[in-house]
Amino acid sequence: MNVVIIAIDKLRESYVRDGCALYLKRLQPLLPVSLKEVRPSAGVGGAQAEGEAMLRGVGPDDRLWAVDPQGRSLSSVELAGELAGVERSGSRRLVLAIGGADGLSHAVRRRADLVWSLSNMTFVHEMARLIVLEQLYRAMKINRGEPYHR
Repeated sequence: MNVVIIAIDKLRESYVRDGCALYLKRLQPLLPVSLKEVRPSAGVGGAQAEGEAMLRGVGPDDRLWAVDPQGRSLSSVELAGELAGVERSGSRRLVLAIGGADGLSHAVRRRADLVWSLSNMTFVHEMARLIVLEQLYRAMKINRGEPYHR
């Protein structure tokens, strides 16, 4: 299975870029992960335009997880179980959608197989990308029975 993270905008903060690069490097031997950045859309309807651009990157057979504050909170162990479930399902690609400053469009949330909340707290979307990568790495270590998650 391959994982594609579709996120709005480029990473501007160097510390977030460094953290994302670190977890991408750690993940690659365990789970092929790639990033696709979508240009932000300003003004009224911005989230809708961003959502349409995101959904163009999702195939009909892909599993889609939307990262959204209104989603389901998962422990790291629960996330590992969800990830293992996608792998067992035979899906070849899991796409994770991370919205921009205005969040995700309704269309992305409706299409999603899982709407995942990282926390009840609000994070800048750059931090959300780093947290998603770290949690994917943690989930893979949990599923492999390795000690990182402790």
